[in-house]
This record gives sequence, structure tokens and C-alpha cells, in this order.
Amino acid sequence: MADKEEEDTRPMKDWILVQNSELRLEVQNDNSVDIQLLFGVAEIFGTEMAKNMRYTISNQAKIAIFTDISCTIRILGSPDIAYVSTDTPMHIYRNTHFALEHLRRTAQQNDTFGPKVMVCGPTDVGKSTLCRLLSNYAVRSGHQPILVDIDVGQSDISIPGSIGVLPIERPAGIEENEFLKPGSLVYHYGHNNPASNLKFYDTLVSKTFEMYQERCKENPTNKYSGCIINTCGWIDGSGYKCLLHCAKVYEVDAVLVLDHERLCIDFQRDLPKTTSIIRLPKSGGTVVRGREFRKNHRNNVVREYFYGKKGSLSLFPFSFEVPFSEVSVYKIGAPEVPESCLPIGATAEDGNTQLVPVEINKDLVNRIVSLSMATSLEENVVSCSSAGFLCITAVNTDAETITVLSPAPSPLPRKFLLLSDIEFVDFK
Repeated sequence: MADKEEEDTRPMKDWILVQNSELRLEVQNDNSVDIQLLFGVAEIFGTEMAKNMRYTISNQAKIAIFTDISCTIRILGSPDIAYVSTDTPMHIYRNTHFALEHLRRTAQQNDTFGPKVMVCGPTDVGKSTLCRLLSNYAVRSGHQPILVDIDVGQSDISIPGSIGVLPIERPAGIEENEFLKPGSLVYHYGHNNPASNLKFYDTLVSKTFEMYQERCKENPTNKYSGCIINTCGWIDGSGYKCLLHCAKVYEVDAVLVLDHERLCIDFQRDLPKTTSIIRLPKSGGTVVRGREFRKNHRNNVVREYFYGKKGSLSLFPFSFEVPFSEVSVYKIGAPEVPESCLPIGATAEDGNTQLVPVEINKDLVNRIVSLSMATSLEENVVSCSSAGFLCITAVNTDAETITVLSPAPSPLPRKFLLLSDIEFVDFK
């Protein structure tokens, strides 16, 4: 966010929004626009806009500027898509917030846990947006909910292939399009789909609940504020079983289902009667994202982890060599041993959460690894949180060194590296 008073020669248009309407904008590829609230009151996914402040919208952003009173919005530049709609479910989402607000107040009065809410639905129905909206409203009401993101394909807390827990203390930034992340806990999963290792995925979900409980013991405000859980869009078969596992582990008070009647019916059948199953409509501004878009988005998220947002000079990653002797690389999950290879009467061990050593060679180039917080193998490396992520950019087998791209300078604070399927080619 910044004041931008210099002369601007770009096209300018003022949009007048009536009560309970929203201005929907899409900015694609390398395009960017500035938006400014001239009159009235407006918000973007629950974050209030400051009057007369210019915000730059870029990085393939898709936003909706909503007003519950009326407002005038100025756009400088040429958005790829811009239109006003009065067909918005915002009043329903706001009523959902008010219901959660009542539960938080009751929790504070009775010294109990605040509402635990899980947001579910197929892909491209606005789950992440609704989680952000409800989190922002909660913070603006004086609470500090915990956001749990188990969507390993499009994580909003860290990079793809990870699961995160984030205490929310202030509304998300408009230009940054994300929450500040001090105090976040991130766990290595290593794949962008739960199907790659269902047992390990469920193990990590259970681990996030343990951490949520620990956080609530330390901070009563978090306890009374509850948590909001963002989930994957895989809702059939084993994907539904993962959702059910999460709901049961957290003993969620409410499941918010976006745009999927059958999923509501399934939850009503399989969850306790004390769990509220609420079907919500998706926004008409929700955009369907293709496979190529998702791939590019994941790559952009990793790039931003190291370099910051496009056009920003806020992050300067480090590149340095690390001797083979100073690191140990592992992956999580071993292939199943065929029954025919086992001794008579023996049963195969579950290798889904097994730590498997990985040989350091050129196959690791361009792979993302997480730096485990574990200090020894005696600790549970598999379920330890991550200190951060590195990209292996080169492997020199003769000198026995790897070159890594790192957000922090040498030396590495830990030695255990967990290999992921996520790749990143650093073109600077």
C-alpha cells in the first residue's frame, strides 16, 4: 500500500456501486491497475479499504470490491475484466460470520473452545476466499482465530506441498493478498495432492489439531476465537474420507459446504448430529481455473516465497554451497513390499510414514526440500514442523556439494532435508 501522487497517464474510470453490490476485477499476466476508494465504504474479501489510498492490483489477481452502503471506486489502468454485480452472496456470508461471532462470545463467557469451522466444496467454488473473508471479519470483531490450511495443492499459508497453521492477528493485506505470517507452523507433506500419500496426509492433519490445542492452551484469545479450516477440492472417494477424518479429529462445530448438495447429505449422514452442516452458495464471480493455471500459480507461489511479489524488492534470496557431509536428505513414504516377497506368516509394515534416505545426485536439481526442525533422528522427523524451504539448484558430485537457493544466509540451522515432488526452475 502506498500513496501514488505522481501524474498518471493511464486510463481512469470511476465506478459507482449501490448498496450490497460488488465490483469484480480480473488482472491477468503482467497487467496491473490501481484502485482507490473515493466515497463511501468498501472492502475486499473482508479487508476494509482506506479512503483515498491507492492500491495496486497485479499478479493475475481476481478480486471483488463489496459495499454494504454505497461507494465510488476509481480504477487507473485497464483491467482485463471489470463489471458490477448485485447478485452476490455476501449477505449470506456476513450472516454466517454473525452466527460464528455469537458462538465466540458464548465461548468466552463459558471459558470453552470457540467455533471450529471447516470449509469444503469442489474445486473453484471460493473456499480459500471464504476462509479469508471469515478470518478478516473475526479479526475486525476483536478476535484472533487460527487458520488451518490443509489444501496442499494451493496453500495460502506456505508453499504447495505443505500444511500450515496460522494465528490471524490482523486483516489480510489488499495488495499483498495474504495474511502476515509470524507465528505460523508449517509441515512438510511433499506432494500437491492428498492421494499421493493418504496415510501421511491424515497424520499431518491430526498433528495440526495437536498444535491447535497447544496454541489454545497458551493463548485464551485463540481458544475463544476458534479455527477456520481450508480444505482441498477433492471431495469423492478417498478425498471425502480425508475430509471426514479432519472433521472428526477436530470435532468441528460446523461444516460450510460451498455449492454441493450431495456433499452436505454425505456429511449429515456421517458426522454427529451436533455438527451443523450448512450449504452456502458460491459467488457468481468465482473463476474456473484450468490445470495450466494451477501449475503456473504453484510456480508463482514458490517464486514469491524466495523473491517476494512481482515488482517488489522486499526479498533477496541467498545462493550458497553446502557440503554433502552437512546435510541428510530423506523422503517420506516407502513402496509397499509385495506379499510374495515376505516370509510366510509375516505382514508388511506400513511404509507411508517411513523415513527413507535419498542419495544426493543430480536428480535432485530444481527440487524443493524442506528443512526439518528436528535436531536428531531420535525426534519424529516425519511430523516435525519445517524451519523453511530450499531449492536445490545444482549438485556437484565431484566436490560433494549442493547449491541451494535459500531465504536465509548460510549456514543452515538444521541438517535434515525432506524431499518433495515440487519443482522450481530459478530463472531469476
